[in-house]
Amino acid sequence: MAQGRERDESHSTATGASLSVRWVQGFPKQNVHFVNDSTICYPCGNFIIFINIETKKRTVLQCMNGIVGIMATNIPYEVVAFSDRRLRPLIYIYNFPGLTRRTKLKGNVLLDYTLLSFSYCGTYLASYSSLPEFELAIWNWESGVILCKKSQPGIDVSQMTFNPMNWCQLCVSSPSAVTVWTIERCNQEHYLKAKSVKLPIEDGSFFNETDVIFPQSLPKDLVYGPVLPVSAIAGLVGKEAETFRPKDDLYILLHPTMHCWTPTSDLYVGCEEGHLLMINGENLKATVLNKIEDRTPNVGRSHISPVTMAYQKGGVLASGIDGFVYSFVIKDTNYKIEDFLEVEEPVEHLIFSPSYKMLLIQTDKGSVSIYTFGEEPTFEKILEACDGKFQATDFITPGSEYCMTLTASGEVGIWGIEDGLCASRIYLKIPATVLACSPSSLSAAVGTKDGFVHFLDVRNVESPQAVHKAFLSESPVQHLLYDQRGMYLLVGTSEGYIFVINAKPSSLFQILGFIEIGKGILQISTVSLLEKEMVEVMVLYPLADTGRSRLEIFTLPKILPQVSSSFADERGRLRDELIHKHVYEIEHTLSSAVLNFQSNRIYGFCNQVPYICSYLLPEKGQGGVCILKPYQKVQSKQYGSGMLSLSPHGLWLITVAKCGILCVRDIHTLEVFARCRSHSHQGHGIQSVRTAMDGQSILVNGRNDSTLVNLRWRRFGGNLANDILEYNQPLLTFLMNIMDEENDYLSITQGDSLVLESASEHSNMRSSTDSSQEELVQVGNTEVIPWIKQKSQEAIKKEVKLFSNKRKEIKRRIKALAKTVLDMMEENEAVDNIAKLEQQEFGLDLEELERLHNKSEEEVAKIRKDVEMNNLAKRYLAELIKEECWNSMAVKGRALKCFHIPCVVENFPMKERTDEELKELKRVVQQKKIEAECLKLQKEIAEVQSAITLLKKHHEEEDEEEEEDGIAKDTTLPNYLLGSLSTDFRVHTSLLSSQLELHSREEKINQIILLKDIIYKVKTTFNSEFDAAYKQKEFEIARVKERNIRIQEIILDLELEESVWQPEFDDCEKPERTLVVRSNEITAQKHINPWQKAKTELLMTHEMEQLLLTKGSDTRRRALMDMMGGVLEVKKEDILRMVIPQPAFMAKPDTLWSEEERKQFKEYEKKVKDLNEERDKYRKSLEAEMKKLQNSIQENTQNFDEHLKKLFERRVKAEMVVNQEELKINNLVFSLLLDEEINSRETFLNNYLTRKQEEKSQTAEVVRKSREDLDVYKEQYDNLLAEDKVLDRSFKKEFSEIPSHQVDVLYKLFKRRPRIHRQKVHSDTTSLVPFGERPGSGKLNKDAFAQLMKAMDDLDNISNMPEGLDPSVWEHFCMTRRAKVENEQKVKQKAAGLMEMMAFLRRRTEDDEKVQQEIEKVLHELILLQEDKVKFQLNLTVQILLKQGQVELENFQLLLEYPDAILINKNIIEDLNSVIRTLGQKKVASMMESKNVHKGIFQIEWEHKKMEMEMEDLNQKAWDIQLLFFSRDRQKFLNEPNYETLIAIQIGIMEQTIAVLDKTHKKNVENCKKLLKKLGRCSNQKDVANYTLSCSLREELVAVSERKDICNAVGSTLTCEKIAKERYENMMQQQKLTKISKEQAEQISVLQAEVERLRMKTFPALVQM
Repeated sequence: MAQGRERDESHSTATGASLSVRWVQGFPKQNVHFVNDSTICYPCGNFIIFINIETKKRTVLQCMNGIVGIMATNIPYEVVAFSDRRLRPLIYIYNFPGLTRRTKLKGNVLLDYTLLSFSYCGTYLASYSSLPEFELAIWNWESGVILCKKSQPGIDVSQMTFNPMNWCQLCVSSPSAVTVWTIERCNQEHYLKAKSVKLPIEDGSFFNETDVIFPQSLPKDLVYGPVLPVSAIAGLVGKEAETFRPKDDLYILLHPTMHCWTPTSDLYVGCEEGHLLMINGENLKATVLNKIEDRTPNVGRSHISPVTMAYQKGGVLASGIDGFVYSFVIKDTNYKIEDFLEVEEPVEHLIFSPSYKMLLIQTDKGSVSIYTFGEEPTFEKILEACDGKFQATDFITPGSEYCMTLTASGEVGIWGIEDGLCASRIYLKIPATVLACSPSSLSAAVGTKDGFVHFLDVRNVESPQAVHKAFLSESPVQHLLYDQRGMYLLVGTSEGYIFVINAKPSSLFQILGFIEIGKGILQISTVSLLEKEMVEVMVLYPLADTGRSRLEIFTLPKILPQVSSSFADERGRLRDELIHKHVYEIEHTLSSAVLNFQSNRIYGFCNQVPYICSYLLPEKGQGGVCILKPYQKVQSKQYGSGMLSLSPHGLWLITVAKCGILCVRDIHTLEVFARCRSHSHQGHGIQSVRTAMDGQSILVNGRNDSTLVNLRWRRFGGNLANDILEYNQPLLTFLMNIMDEENDYLSITQGDSLVLESASEHSNMRSSTDSSQEELVQVGNTEVIPWIKQKSQEAIKKEVKLFSNKRKEIKRRIKALAKTVLDMMEENEAVDNIAKLEQQEFGLDLEELERLHNKSEEEVAKIRKDVEMNNLAKRYLAELIKEECWNSMAVKGRALKCFHIPCVVENFPMKERTDEELKELKRVVQQKKIEAECLKLQKEIAEVQSAITLLKKHHEEEDEEEEEDGIAKDTTLPNYLLGSLSTDFRVHTSLLSSQLELHSREEKINQIILLKDIIYKVKTTFNSEFDAAYKQKEFEIARVKERNIRIQEIILDLELEESVWQPEFDDCEKPERTLVVRSNEITAQKHINPWQKAKTELLMTHEMEQLLLTKGSDTRRRALMDMMGGVLEVKKEDILRMVIPQPAFMAKPDTLWSEEERKQFKEYEKKVKDLNEERDKYRKSLEAEMKKLQNSIQENTQNFDEHLKKLFERRVKAEMVVNQEELKINNLVFSLLLDEEINSRETFLNNYLTRKQEEKSQTAEVVRKSREDLDVYKEQYDNLLAEDKVLDRSFKKEFSEIPSHQVDVLYKLFKRRPRIHRQKVHSDTTSLVPFGERPGSGKLNKDAFAQLMKAMDDLDNISNMPEGLDPSVWEHFCMTRRAKVENEQKVKQKAAGLMEMMAFLRRRTEDDEKVQQEIEKVLHELILLQEDKVKFQLNLTVQILLKQGQVELENFQLLLEYPDAILINKNIIEDLNSVIRTLGQKKVASMMESKNVHKGIFQIEWEHKKMEMEMEDLNQKAWDIQLLFFSRDRQKFLNEPNYETLIAIQIGIMEQTIAVLDKTHKKNVENCKKLLKKLGRCSNQKDVANYTLSCSLREELVAVSERKDICNAVGSTLTCEKIAKERYENMMQQQKLTKISKEQAEQISVLQAEVERLRMKTFPALVQM
């Protein structure tokens, strides 16, 4: 794309006028570099700016492909390298000062280069790229090739420098690491090798890193298996395991910020923490230098974090963010800090000039200063940066001498048009936004974010002054524009207001009014021609959410300043009907629009599509909003949002866009006739464009690249110049006349403006005398009111003054109404609550009441919604907890409590087993059953095979019985071998494998599944017992409730005050009750909805009616109560409540009783006595019954408590069984985990071994190739050396024709070599430059050789010729000597290359040996790991049950290691004892039979002698065997513990080698077959060609024979000619033989020299002295 744009640009510029860059103004964002001792350079936007320090002259180099990326310079060659920023960027090398491109480097980088660095000697360039490659590449920039490269994924580098004394060393530092790369060369091959520097931790100390791959200090664990590295525990098997470290082992290291090299090839590294490191260049060991504190330390500067460093003799110069440059005086491992220089700003970069006479200091803002060393040091500022990027630019009228710039902080600069130098600056210290220069006076306007417009006096460009300011509104000023004649200044704000200000200083910049436009004004365009009496203004702004743009056009008459009061209303708004305002809409969005000078056409830049359109304006008579359609449409070929502007004479349309290209178009055809790429899309294109009044200069300001470019016409003439001159001359004459008048007012404007401001402040302080004017705001002396607000207040004052009487009347009535309402409210407080009105009902403002009601409703709804959401979240959380802990439980967790003792028994909460678990369990059970059946069949087969033997049937039956008993025993293993008490819960364990047989992973997993099933069954068994007890407690509680009812009745009858004991279930026994919320648990008042409240009242009313209906007359009930006490029959239990009524006469004294009454009294006493006796009997029976019931309850509950105690013991035992099984599961899981760790370790070692073997093959290949190259190079060196010796020895032979004394003189001259006079370096330069003379580079070698050849020219001069020597001999001698010198130089170069290649081969051989040692180490580690793995698989962890008190140890000496212990079964010991008894009996019987043994004693003695003789024979044979040859293979077989593994590895390697050889053989066979086919085809072609030639030969032979016949026929007539011809042939043959003899003589001499060389090579000791 960039190349296409370049072609377009070249085409456009070739056809007509073109634009070129006059100067570029910008400030460095990257480091500034020296090109030579007097020139610095830095990138800025699309350009590189060169500044001569002495003359301050600037030179510009443009990058044609966009913004400049990173840059570097090479001082010896005076070249500059930079990269562009595009997809697949390139690196360009340019010469200085010619600025011609020397070469272009193209790599494989996709996005961007981040660092470039030249070597101090040689043609080497290092580049580092960013994401995604992170590639370090070494270039030979002269030839344009990459010598070597290496990728470092994910590493961002901050600094990269070559070693000044050794180009083969390159230091690369990042904020977390320092790496030194070594460039190794072997002939033409280059290799990169990195070595990281071990940095100390934050406090400056070093920590010992353990080897992650082969840790040496791991503890040995004899119980739980081998202890493996952390990477194996983490399960890492790839490359990440080599660098993995746990979080606890990670330490925060020092963070390097900057580094520099020393002449001894050491490194000084500054750290963010304030430490200074010295890194040895050979072993790269870092040393923290000790800081020597001063006695009086500087306050606030105790901690110095260097941002940049530069080496000097005896130490370094460093700087930080405090604005000081420090000198670090370093001695050994100590350093002292001294103040060197104070700079006003934080220093970002330090660099010495090549001669070390100057120090360049660059600040973070971009200013550049030069400190010159000497007897009187000087400090000079070369480049003073602005306070940020340029916000706006404009030409000072007439635009041929000066221009102005503005930054965001309010810094205004004035620059020369021709040279771009800064004439002056003024700091307004305001948040500035826009700038505009007045055409009618030497003044300028600056808009701010606060709404101010500041006016500047620029009559004296060296000292501009602020003369006036206007506060228009509180919204930021976004647009400032003067019309072409300088009559009005249009100010556009962000709120959509356009203020019209009189631009003439004579009017004190009067504000004439404002016009209200839509928000987001994009552009303002004006047309103000000399022949017109008005100014036409067009404003463009977007319509929100419609995808359209709106244009408003209005006119400002020339007489507006005189009639501004009639054109504007009281608030300052200009009336639309007087300014002839028209509104137009465009159906698509525009980013920019301008009005042509004829005011009949609008040009717009489309926002969403790359088109430039023109629109014809309709007649002014139309009203409303008019829709404009495109009249002309041209593709812009510029991407991104663009901007349009007209030239001063209105015939050029200048378009700019985000792509950074400026195009100049013809206003009529919209065709481009000039273009220039001054900026790029990486810097977001161009922000603003300004054209000088004469059209010869164009200022282009970048948006984000902080670059200001001044363009000029390269070929400006013809119609282009004539058109603009015709327009410019009368306009310039008109403006100059006005300018002469208006400039005089600028001197008095400042004083007048101050008077006006004080007057306005005084008027703002005045307040109205009317107390009812609350709308007015009093303003203090320090507060300033904007003009628009001031006009609004003045209008309000007038309105208040006009309607003051009506306001007073309305206020009086309001007060009376308020008093009436207050009286009504007081009266309302005195009435009853039923009749009382609410407070809000007295509000008279119904709208306000409704608003407050709606507001409260909204707040209530919001609170209700928040509460509902909070409750919903809590309910959701509760539902999750309930689902996880309650609903998912097949057996809910509950407890049982005893009635009388504090004992609680809990069941086992259990979840339902999933289908996967059941399926897995079924698989394992089925597998175990199959294994049992297979074992049974195997035993049956063994029994059948044993039955075939000749054993007796009885013994077979006994064996079968014993085997059956053994099987029975195996199926029911004892508890101490089983490892748990699960059999006590009737759980079958026959499917479990023995703990002594769990070796494989599958067996352990199956065992875990079966153990989990046993745990499940144990819990299920206990839960069933728990459920039975729970039901029993429910039954007991129900029975107690039944008996308590009777006890309660008895207590009531006996009128006792005893309480009844009523057992109940607790919440832990019925946990489901906790999930139900009872009403008494709710403390808050229940919220009842209105409909619920109405429903409740309706139900209560209905119930009351039903109660009243059912409640009839109570006559029957009252009669029953009167006659029979309310009951129809007297029950037995009513005796205690029975009362015999006293007779009525007992109220009288007994003296007044009659006889009848006395009889009645006696009957009464008798009845009372009988009733009391009955009561006593009944009371005793009730008490006995109550006691019996209580005893029964007590007994039953105690029995339940005893049962629950047993259940508690059962629970403890069940928990014991569960813990035992879980312990076995944990042991098995641990063994599985350890097995996985061992497998991970083994996999990692195998992967690591594979990588090392690949590395070994690579290193071996490099060594092989290096040896081959070395042999070839050595042979070339030997040949060259032999030729040199041949030249030396053949000297006297070549000059054998001259006298011997002359030969001796010539030989002395032949051995003489010229002395090369080195340039004497000045003593002051030698004392300043710390690096001294650097090693020779390619250029220096070439220069030295050229200097040598030049000196040889002096020796070859004819004046040095010996007397009496022939000049031709002297010339031959000079040529021979020159050839000798050249040959000697070649020998020297070859010798240096040979030494370099030998050193390279030695290093590669060492690397190969190191890799081989690592491979052997990995193999050894693998063997040890396999041994540990076998031991771990065989040494099992067995869980054994031991009875308490059965095992006793003396003195508590518990042994933890049992290496010699063997675990055996007790039955084996008992069987062994029975065998011993049987054998004892047999021994007694054998002793009886020993008598017969003595008979064979003699025979045994003879056998003994025989064996002694055989022993002697065997000893002799053993001696012979010892004398036999014992090879290394046999020794390895006997000494190597893992010989089979080693043999297997060797066999594997041999198999791989055979496979590779087979593959290579097949490939060679295929190549040979292809070659045979090719040769066959060639043979066929040759046969055809031979056949064709044979045919041609036959024809030629026929022709020759015919010609011979003809010649023989005419031979007699040509005898003289024949004789002459024979003489001629003889002469030619003689010359030919002479030539051949000379050639053979030369060949013989060459062969003699070769023989001599070979003899010297073969027998060097036979050299003739």
